[in-house]
Amino acid sequence: MMDRKATVVRKTKETEIDLELNLDGDGSFTGTTGIGFLDHMLELLAKHGDFSLILRCRGDLSVDGHHTAEDIGLSLGQAFSQALGDKRGIARYGSLALPMDEVLVLCAVDISGRPGFFADLNFSTEKIGQFDTQLVGEFWQAFANQANITLHLRQLAGGNSHHLAEAVFKGTARCMKTAVGIEGEKVPSTKGVL
Repeated sequence: MMDRKATVVRKTKETEIDLELNLDGDGSFTGTTGIGFLDHMLELLAKHGDFSLILRCRGDLSVDGHHTAEDIGLSLGQAFSQALGDKRGIARYGSLALPMDEVLVLCAVDISGRPGFFADLNFSTEKIGQFDTQLVGEFWQAFANQANITLHLRQLAGGNSHHLAEAVFKGTARCMKTAVGIEGEKVPSTKGVL
């Protein structure tokens, strides 16, 4: 099996990001975004996806968390795309209905080579601590665009905003783990490419 790792460096006037991803890792997250809640979500993503993620980030948090969350999503999506290479042998699809106490979220992913993000999430609060709940969607939109995947997130039952965000990150991690899993030697498409 090929070495499914990637390193992405992104430097703008708003953020400086160094990110290392190993798709066949140990479920560890090292580093910080400067946003405690986003760190928690990335730790869940790595743990439940069995990915290794190392992140160094400095963002313009004096403005707010938007640029940091979006640019990390962009960088992580780019890393997934690079680490997957020609996508030979991957399962391609993953889907799951994930409960988090009273919350239930349907997550589905297709590593299709076509970016698309479709979400129906209704957070009961505007913030989780100091984190804007609207940034959950911004993160995954950026991720899907750069990873060139189709990602659906649908809230089936609602409740606590923290639980909803956790269900989204855990569910997407599990779906990505399934979709990037190796199950053969061919590219899973009648076109021959993804």
